[in-house]
Amino acid sequence: MDYIPIDYETLRLIWWALLGIILIGFAILGGRDLGIGAMLPAVARTDDERRVLLNLVGPTWEGNQVWLVLGGGAIFAAWPPLYAVSFSGFYLAMIVILFALILRPVGFKYRGKVTDPRWRSTWDWVLFIGGFVPALIFGVAMGNALLGAPFNLDTTLRPSYLGNFFGLLTPFALLCGLVSLSMVVTMGAAVIAARTEGEIAARAKRYGEWAALASIVLFALGGVWIAYGIEGYVVTSTVETALPSNPLSKTVEREVGAWLANYAAQPWTMIAPILGFAGMAGAFFGLRMKLKTLGVLSAGVGIFGIVATAGVSMFPFLLPSSHNPGVSLTVWDASSSHLTLFIMLVVTAFFLPIILAYTGWVYKVMSGPVTGKSLSKNPNAY
Repeated sequence: MDYIPIDYETLRLIWWALLGIILIGFAILGGRDLGIGAMLPAVARTDDERRVLLNLVGPTWEGNQVWLVLGGGAIFAAWPPLYAVSFSGFYLAMIVILFALILRPVGFKYRGKVTDPRWRSTWDWVLFIGGFVPALIFGVAMGNALLGAPFNLDTTLRPSYLGNFFGLLTPFALLCGLVSLSMVVTMGAAVIAARTEGEIAARAKRYGEWAALASIVLFALGGVWIAYGIEGYVVTSTVETALPSNPLSKTVEREVGAWLANYAAQPWTMIAPILGFAGMAGAFFGLRMKLKTLGVLSAGVGIFGIVATAGVSMFPFLLPSSHNPGVSLTVWDASSSHLTLFIMLVVTAFFLPIILAYTGWVYKVMSGPVTGKSLSKNPNAY
């Protein structure tokens, strides 16, 4: 389309990058909330301490969920075949995630309605589930994307999923789930250590150090497993980057170590795993030395690097098929039309800066320490 100022190939690359940015935004901001929730029983021992943690998350968690909604919307509008395959094939896993996420607002609202310790303890464990389960399952989902999903496409591009929920829980996918869990716990611990005082901060510091070390070790183990233990995917036919989408128009083969090919072809992409390791190492150092800002920023850099590593490793694949590699979905054959991507980009260029500006303003307003004394002065505290 000559009247569209950006060519089709470039638009596809832009939307691949935007999807990655949105997912990383949720992993950092939403992961902060999930990590704090997952640490609730371990870090907070008394009712007052648990209220401190709840009020670290309470004012911002709804805004952070926007990134998850944006991710789903971007997949639906920019990558329709990916939406059709993933949301239909992984629906049980998504129901588990959504159920766990729904528990959080319910827990926030109902926990303080009754002063009975058993009532509040029950809701504390509900909030723990709302943090722990999504953090783990999101990583499991990423692991299954690297392994390939058991789906097929017929000649009319209708997807059929041939797996089941328990088939997703393979050893490699569970390892990816542990990477996800450890990195968001590191982020949550860094935030707790930076914005609280006393025993809560001390416990968060201790658990955060262990989580940061676990992230480094598990991330390295995942890299070795990808290099030698699982098969990646590679397009063996001519790659057409500007034709209308058709996932059936290529041939794909599986090879051990194929997910490392991009790093050899484009050495600059090594920045992603380097940031993953360096960020988590910086978070460990920041927590150990009580450098609050360094701990939080480094944890964010580590999450950025880990998530980006998965995306860079898989490029140009969005979701490979372990059942029939030839129907795997890639950046070049699973996108919306040229015009649709351009219109969406114009809309995104207008609204995304507004979301970023508002998010930054909210975090600035809500910055500062959260303590038992500050909660006693806030009638709206959880």
